[in-house]
Amino acid sequence: MIKVNAMGDRCPVPVVKTMEAIRTLTQPEIIEVSVDNEIAVQNIMKMSSGKGYKATSEKTGEAAYLVTVDVDHLPEQGQEEAGSDQEISCTPDRRNKIVAVFSSALMGRGDDVLGGLLMKGYIYALSGMEKIPSVMLFYNSGVTLTTEGSESLEDLKNMEAMGVEILSCGTCLNHYGLTEKLQVGSVTNMYDIVEKMLEADKIIRP
Repeated sequence: MIKVNAMGDRCPVPVVKTMEAIRTLTQPEIIEVSVDNEIAVQNIMKMSSGKGYKATSEKTGEAAYLVTVDVDHLPEQGQEEAGSDQEISCTPDRRNKIVAVFSSALMGRGDDVLGGLLMKGYIYALSGMEKIPSVMLFYNSGVTLTTEGSESLEDLKNMEAMGVEILSCGTCLNHYGLTEKLQVGSVTNMYDIVEKMLEADKIIRP
């Protein structure tokens, strides 16, 4: 595993350092990049996706993020030069003043197994959109999506690392016995839920 320290660096330095680490590889390898801002996370994730590498991200502290890039194949000779300007360009913050609301762990009505699969796919698709929410609110059975056992935790952690505020209803967590099993984001209350909705330019619901 190769570790890259890009703490304190601003765009495009974190991406450049990551690409330089990739160039030094002689075999597939895992690269861990430490950064201190969401924009760096977004840009490294975008560069990795463009190269066909799987990347995950997580928030490790108040202003600390870790991006893990699985370099499972080496770039062909000359491939890096082509399009390199695009790869290291600084993209604007992908977050918008959009609030995504999840009142259930299922998407739609009908078959519960299908509803669970649809919700998992929805969150995965949302995490890859050019525009992502600034806030994601989870209440009622929706809190099961942010707690232990959820199949969407990796996608939610990626979005949190990109600066998305993930909030789960405390009353709901307590009702379902999940207070100690929250895995991503933080606990909120009804006052904050109402405030976030009132401040939103747009509210989306799966």
